[in-house]
Amino acid sequence: MDIRLGEPDSTGPSTVDAHHHLWDPAVRTYAWMDESVAPIVRRFDARDLAAASARTPVTKSVVVQATPDIEETHDLLDISSWQNMVAGVVGWIDLTQNDAADTLVGLKARPGQLVGIRHQVQDESDPAWLLRDDVLRGLKAVQDAGLVFELLMGRREAAAAIRLAELLPDLPLILDHAGKPSIHSGEGDSWRDWITRLASHEQVTCKLSGLVTQASWATWRSQPVESYALAVLDTFGAERALFGSDWPVCLLAASYDEVFELAARAASTLSMTERSALFGGTAARVYGLA
Repeated sequence: MDIRLGEPDSTGPSTVDAHHHLWDPAVRTYAWMDESVAPIVRRFDARDLAAASARTPVTKSVVVQATPDIEETHDLLDISSWQNMVAGVVGWIDLTQNDAADTLVGLKARPGQLVGIRHQVQDESDPAWLLRDDVLRGLKAVQDAGLVFELLMGRREAAAAIRLAELLPDLPLILDHAGKPSIHSGEGDSWRDWITRLASHEQVTCKLSGLVTQASWATWRSQPVESYALAVLDTFGAERALFGSDWPVCLLAASYDEVFELAARAASTLSMTERSALFGGTAARVYGLA
């Protein structure tokens, strides 16, 4: 295997972690943080990220919003402006506001590199939230700003996401955490069916991330997690897949090293060009990383 812990491919692009978070619960509220995730309810900063990834080839990363608060986006852009490892920010704005386009202009003008917008669609009561007129207007503003939109969702929102891809074919879409399949309950065929339909739209890419926490945390190593990773690569192809650690959420089940090793095993039969895409090239292209 050409991609191993501590051995980056110096002939290719940077190895990119396309999905991680940085947060401080003492600064702002994260509604999803409760007793079930108690081990990660603490500050995680860029120094912690560097330490966690030190034994892997990762040299660049994309930090992703974790709460619907634009002030978090401002803070993440500040970090990106001085922290060399954090090459891009996927932030949050209120897509339903009339001034969404102006808000994006302001964010792009700040130091740091805004590369995308994410909304926690899975938390909306309406499974068709993406198709609301006000949301579509905001998503068109994301497209016009040259940014990607990340889909944090599962099977419940699949029909709306597929329709969104049809309505806005020029909006780059990234499916987070492979669509969050319920590995612990054995979801397979239905998940493969809808991600295949989503993958038929060329503007959609998929993050190979978050799978260890979709399995039972304590026993994920004995569950078919790698088969889901292989299904992502088979469905989207390495050129439309991005490695992401989902750190520090992944710590509920696995270390940063273990998550990287899982992706590396899934990629072991790929060509060098395909591995280069999965571990950095796709992220650089889709996000337009400097």
